Amino acid sequence: MSAEVSVVPVGFLPLLDSALLVAAREVGFAAEEGIELVLVRENSWASIRDRLAVGHFAAAHMLAPMPIAFNLGLAPLAVRTIAPMALGLGGNAVTVSKSLWAEMSEEGARPDLDPASAGTALRKVLDRRNDETKLRFAVVHPHSSHNYELRYWLTACGIDPDREVELVVIPPPLMRDALAAGRIDGYCVGEPWNSSAAILGIGHIVTTKSRIWQSSPEKVLGVSEAWAMANPDTLDRLLRALYRAAKWCGDAANHAELAALLARAEYVNCPSEWLMPALTGQIQQGDGSIIAVADFFVPHDKGATFPWQSHALWFYSQMVRWGQVGASPKHELIARDSYRPDLYRRGLRSLGVALPGANAKVEGALTTAMPVGAAGASLVLGPDGFFDGKVFDPDHIVDYLAS
Repeated sequence: MSAEVSVVPVGFLPLLDSALLVAAREVGFAAEEGIELVLVRENSWASIRDRLAVGHFAAAHMLAPMPIAFNLGLAPLAVRTIAPMALGLGGNAVTVSKSLWAEMSEEGARPDLDPASAGTALRKVLDRRNDETKLRFAVVHPHSSHNYELRYWLTACGIDPDREVELVVIPPPLMRDALAAGRIDGYCVGEPWNSSAAILGIGHIVTTKSRIWQSSPEKVLGVSEAWAMANPDTLDRLLRALYRAAKWCGDAANHAELAALLARAEYVNCPSEWLMPALTGQIQQGDGSIIAVADFFVPHDKGATFPWQSHALWFYSQMVRWGQVGASPKHELIARDSYRPDLYRRGLRSLGVALPGANAKVEGALTTAMPVGAAGASLVLGPDGFFDGKVFDPDHIVDYLAS
């Protein structure tokens, strides 16, 4: 046993994609690595940021763009933070009120989760309203995949997210209630706060993250860089525990048990039935129909835990696109190095698992599943397409932004 501290306090929000942390603690993977994983539930991403900054947490369940934003100086009271592991792919969706869905249906939106038809219908709804009442959509944080993907979807469908709709920030657990109260017209959030609205008859799921950008990152393990450098052995053991938890979470035979664990009061605190749609890929839209989305949430397969630096750079490109930070070689380097595939490989090498040989890839280039070069076990990636057919080459960010 290492002489390093093995008590690891980690903050999380009540969301399905805290699954790897919960399973690591409750199924015993952390204990088997000599780690006492202390999970502390928070209700907002701002609280996660602040408690990591003041040293209450060594690491946290974190929005994938947050470490980049911290290191670029876009958030107050933030310490330098790195992401040595992703916590899965997919996991969020876009939900609208029943009344807005009725308007979208009249304009041709189909109940098939297709982002293109839904976005085209929303464009027609806005045209019909003629700016008389601006629609209000909520995201969980300005520096979130939810914000960037919602904006990407709207813009690709001809809607200006800064001029034609209003975007507000609401913590994930309050989204459904805000929709029910009529305070917002729709939102982009992680599970189970889409499925719960659909099951309770409050909202309608119009599309999913995995339909907007397949195999895209949602949350990461955000770690204080100072803590990571001071405790390398503990970090390696934590990564091994989380990787084993990811494999367990990805096994369909464990989904009912996982839903029951997550549903407990100290974690997501909801009926387990709200968690099963995302785990099984059987998505209830809100009108009684169920649509199979096999890649709605992917905790292990497709390199789901690898911290691709191309993911980090795509988020950086969106920060530049929406005026949150200026474009520069320095900023690009900071964004890239916020994700640490080197630490991922160091921590997991002893497990003999698939370790990608590259740190980055062209996002959106894989139209089918494809084997790729990796050390250890074999690795299959993709498909990873954007719904509008665009690709993102991390080696040509300037050209991407110009387009």
